Amino acid sequence: DGRGPGFDRAKRAARAAGFPAVERDVGGRAVAYTGSTLSFGVAVPTGGDRGSIDSRYETATETLRDALRDLGADVVRGEPPAAFCPGEHSLRVAGGGATETGGAAGGGKVAGLAQRVRADAALVAGVLVVSAADAAPIASVTEPVYDALGLPFDPGSVGSVADAGGPDDPDAVARAVETAFVEGPWGDGERRIVRVGGAAD
Repeated sequence: DGRGPGFDRAKRAARAAGFPAVERDVGGRAVAYTGSTLSFGVAVPTGGDRGSIDSRYETATETLRDALRDLGADVVRGEPPAAFCPGEHSLRVAGGGATETGGAAGGGKVAGLAQRVRADAALVAGVLVVSAADAAPIASVTEPVYDALGLPFDPGSVGSVADAGGPDDPDAVARAVETAFVEGPWGDGERRIVRVGGAAD
C-alpha cells in the first residue's frame, strides 16, 4: 500500500476515523486494529529443510484454525469477496456454504496472515478479529482507506471469533493462540518473551 498513489490520502482517512497509520514490516494490505483486535507473530528459522514460504503459511493457517476451533469457533479457510487484507491465507466464519477450499459463500473474515522473510528467519504474522463489536469500527475505517487505495472492500465481509461461536474475550483467544504456536509444530513448549531491545524475560 505504501507504494501506491493513494497512500497519503488513505493515511489521512485513517487518522480522520481515529486510527493512526502505522506501516507493518510483514507487508499485506491495510488492516484496522481496535483495542481488542489481536496481532501476533512467530519467528521461524529458514534455510535447509525448514520449509518454504508456502509451507510456513500452511502450518500457520492450520495452527491458528485448530486453536480457534478448540475455543468453539466454527472457522474455515478462505475469505469473502472484497475482504480486508485480501489473501489466500485467511480464516472466515463457517456457514452459508463456506468450505475448507474457501468457497465464495460464507461468513466474514476473522483472520489473515502475512510473512516477512529474511536470509535466516521468517516472521509469520497475523491479525485476528475477536469481538463482534469490532466489525463496525473496522469496516467504517477500512472503507474510506481502501477507497483511497483503489481497493474493493465490502463492509459486510468483516467477521469475528465471537461471530463464529468462540469467546468474545481477547485475553482468552490470545492465550489459546499463544499455546497453539508454543506447543505446535514450530514450538518447543517453552514460553519466552523477547523485548524489542533483545533482552529476554
